[in-house]
Amino acid sequence: MELIDIGINLTHDSYEVDRAAVLERAESAAVTQLIVTGATLASSVAALELARSQPGRLYATAGVHPHHAADFTQAELPRMRALLAEPGCVAAGECGLDYFRDFSPRAAQRSAFTQQLGLAAECGKPLFLHQRDAHTDFIAAMREHAAAPYGGGLRGVAHCFTGGEAELSAYLEMGLHIGITGWICDERRGLQLQSLVRRIPAGRLLLETDGPYLMPRDLQPRPPSRRNEPAYLVHIAATVARLRGETLEDCAAHTTAAARQLFGLAAPGRERATP
Repeated sequence: MELIDIGINLTHDSYEVDRAAVLERAESAAVTQLIVTGATLASSVAALELARSQPGRLYATAGVHPHHAADFTQAELPRMRALLAEPGCVAAGECGLDYFRDFSPRAAQRSAFTQQLGLAAECGKPLFLHQRDAHTDFIAAMREHAAAPYGGGLRGVAHCFTGGEAELSAYLEMGLHIGITGWICDERRGLQLQSLVRRIPAGRLLLETDGPYLMPRDLQPRPPSRRNEPAYLVHIAATVARLRGETLEDCAAHTTAAARQLFGLAAPGRERATP
């Protein structure tokens, strides 16, 4: 059995002291490949450096999270374009809109998102997408992008999906993949997602920890630290499999295949595939 963690913030400070051990535990838990999330220009550079340290096992995204959109300037576009062109970088993002926190002005968020949509199309990379409390503007931007001459259709994942039926239907209609985290293991916040996960077609469902955040609340024994890590992806996969009426092995097989197809990953030890 193999699992792929399509979203792990492995450059986060909490992993500095034991990153090698975290990766060893991931391998022991059948997590054979990981995509390290870039959320700023600096963290995207760091994510790519990690990917270069273990090619074929670690990959990176490059992007600017909406929380940091106000800091994304025209001067950074060439550097972001260069990062996206690197072979170890497999997606543009984390990018999108977040009106829940509003850490950046909404106009700045929309501008940064539009620019990154264009960069993704230019570089031929799928999107690693974030949306919270901004569904209407998010969908509008995505549809405008898809209709543009340079759009080339939509490829990407709605990362850390926690939305409702309308959002899920819209994302699936646009052709997006859906990323499921430990949110689904939450007996309070995850109830709606638990009822929806069956509706995600095999081939469009992806798994992620979003560590160090969103540690599964029902993990037993409860780790002394609240830090999430890739080794817990198997627990998320088992929950998803149970809710979908699948075996863990079948769930792992189709989510792994879907991740490799979307991001152009080869099985470990082989040359990288073409997405």
